Amino acid sequence: MVPQKASILFKHNYYSDKQIIVNQGGTSSGKTYSILQVIFCLACESAMQVFTVVGQDIPNLKAGALRDANNIFYSWPQLQALVKSYNRTDRVFEFHNGTIIEFKSYDDAQDAKSGKRDYLFINEANGISYDIYSELALRTRSKIFIDYNPNSAFWVHDKVMGRPGVQVIISDHRHNPFLPDQTKQKIEALKEEDEEQWRVYARGLTGKVSGLIFNNWLVCDEVPADAKLIAAGLNFGFSNDETGLVMVYKQDGELWIDEILYQTGLTNTDISARLTQKGISKNTDIIADSSEPKSIEDLRRLGWKITGAKKGADSINNSIDILRRYKLNVTRRSTNLREELSRYKWRTDRAGRTLNEPVDTWNHLIDPLRYVALNKLSSTAKNKRKSWLAPKPQIHNDWSPASSLLV
Repeated sequence: MVPQKASILFKHNYYSDKQIIVNQGGTSSGKTYSILQVIFCLACESAMQVFTVVGQDIPNLKAGALRDANNIFYSWPQLQALVKSYNRTDRVFEFHNGTIIEFKSYDDAQDAKSGKRDYLFINEANGISYDIYSELALRTRSKIFIDYNPNSAFWVHDKVMGRPGVQVIISDHRHNPFLPDQTKQKIEALKEEDEEQWRVYARGLTGKVSGLIFNNWLVCDEVPADAKLIAAGLNFGFSNDETGLVMVYKQDGELWIDEILYQTGLTNTDISARLTQKGISKNTDIIADSSEPKSIEDLRRLGWKITGAKKGADSINNSIDILRRYKLNVTRRSTNLREELSRYKWRTDRAGRTLNEPVDTWNHLIDPLRYVALNKLSSTAKNKRKSWLAPKPQIHNDWSPASSLLV
């Protein structure tokens, strides 16, 4: 069963033979509506299946995907005849063939472990953490649909695109034949006000985060064999925050950084065991968060050469200033550090003015990197900002062979 009114986006999603279909699109491209049409069609055709539509939270679902689903349902008499019931409270469509479509949100990765499904739709994926997606995807038997506005790169670009079985569809308002011309003109007018917003919302292209603190980093395959180890930086975490450790090397006036540890739920004994498993020598200088003296002492008694970071007045900005004087080479396997560097930004006030204070998020690996900079690198380093520090290279575009750009 195919809807009478369907855009090219419906066809690309419905007929895709890939396991994961990523829909990156500008505003009003019709991506969410089209995917929901596909889900309704598949639900009618397949008995005893479970479809799960996931949003950031219930209010977002009600204002977006669920509203679109209701519009599709109430405007499609043929579909209504195949639906047995709709439970508004639980947000579940039940079909005569035993198939259900449920609309849900999840608080955390543990919550996402409950239940399995045949089809998954992650709506507005940049509002959902990778940990939640990973648990849901692991418990999905058939296909996964993902959609979002590409305000900036996030886990889809780094951990999904480019893998086997993934199709990327990039769309914008021009692919929605049912959108009024007046709305299209309004979207195109963004170019006169803000070209970056126009790229994102009018062309569906990945935007850049404004106010980023570090734009002086590149991705490298590995640390050079002859690079000198400066120290390891360690940040403690447990329940909500990850324990993070990075190794920092120096060669030819440049820094080379390798992510070693990024995990919740680790005791100090666990940290010691993990470092040993990773082949880290107990002679390695480890600079740790000085606000955790008990943890530092525990690791010291376990044989590690560890000291608390000497922070001092304005230590955050001082360490940032030191790091910004170097070219930072981040190993390709350091996925969490790369994500933090792509999101670590300056605070802004209500008027949008940049403040000289970083936002205290996306820093579980950046903080230990700062500890090393503050305690092991001279603040009088002669490295000067060069032309290679200007625009950060695009590191998320190696998926193009598997993508389809709608034209």
